Amino acid sequence: MIKAFDCIVCPMSCHIEVMMANDEIISVKGNTCPRGEKFVRQEVVCPMRMLTTTVRIHHAIHPLLPVITSQSVPRDKLSDIMEVCKTLEVEAPIHEHDVLVHNIADSGADLIASRFMDRR
Repeated sequence: MIKAFDCIVCPMSCHIEVMMANDEIISVKGNTCPRGEKFVRQEVVCPMRMLTTTVRIHHAIHPLLPVITSQSVPRDKLSDIMEVCKTLEVEAPIHEHDVLVHNIADSGADLIASRFMDRR
């Protein structure tokens, strides 16, 4: 069986084909750098993503605070993390890189603020 991937690691966006047999990778073709092969091997085993979103913030100059996970998380955890983010409300002031939630949704990643937000 052949699976096709578009690499998202670098701007080259290589179209990579992975030949598989019995859920094992036999060959990887189409990548122009070693990062592409590493990406598709991870994508086959356990796809990982960084999550960027916003959460509500009170008494700030804007109503929403941009946040990001501290590391890539398994793709199947994204909806669990978003459920936490939907109900999360923080209080200004918040500094960039402040940890808002440790080990969010048991993903192994922290949810951190990605900008400073002062009190209004």
